[in-house]
Amino acid sequence: MNDATLRQLIRSIPDYPKPGILFRDITTLLKDPAGWGEVVGRLVARYRAQRIATVAGIEARGFIVGGAVAAGLGVGFIPIRKGGKLPGAVEALAYQLEYGTDRVELHRDAVRPGERTLLVDDLIATGGTALAARDLLRGLGALVVAAAFVIELPALAGRARLESSGTPVHSLVTFDGH
Repeated sequence: MNDATLRQLIRSIPDYPKPGILFRDITTLLKDPAGWGEVVGRLVARYRAQRIATVAGIEARGFIVGGAVAAGLGVGFIPIRKGGKLPGAVEALAYQLEYGTDRVELHRDAVRPGERTLLVDDLIATGGTALAARDLLRGLGALVVAAAFVIELPALAGRARLESSGTPVHSLVTFDGH
């Protein structure tokens, strides 16, 4: 399956969650067996030889993609959640959004020092959430090998932000605009 076909399986929803935003919805991709299999297969193949010990996925769609990739790699999965949703002792990191702040959390015992971790989410835009998640993992001692995304919005420069701070980025498809 080529990139154009994968791109066609992703629905674009205008003015969601607010006016002016064109939301890229992967639920249409998830329900397509061939497309979903292609996404998981490509990501697993790319990282199979990199001795990944754990995959960390960012809430919420990163759980879906990351969980499938972790299963394909035969490794554990680490959920990175929005604030206040994990039951145990957590480390947290607040980060800036366009309007205000948000916060990601991780259980303190989620990773071991030096553990080779792949960070996964469905989409990278500005990179703010991914940077916060990566920094949280690093703060607990993880070696974040790379960050992988189904969708990239290059105009928002998230890849550049992650790569300039030492994290290789891979995405499967790109979309113009915001």
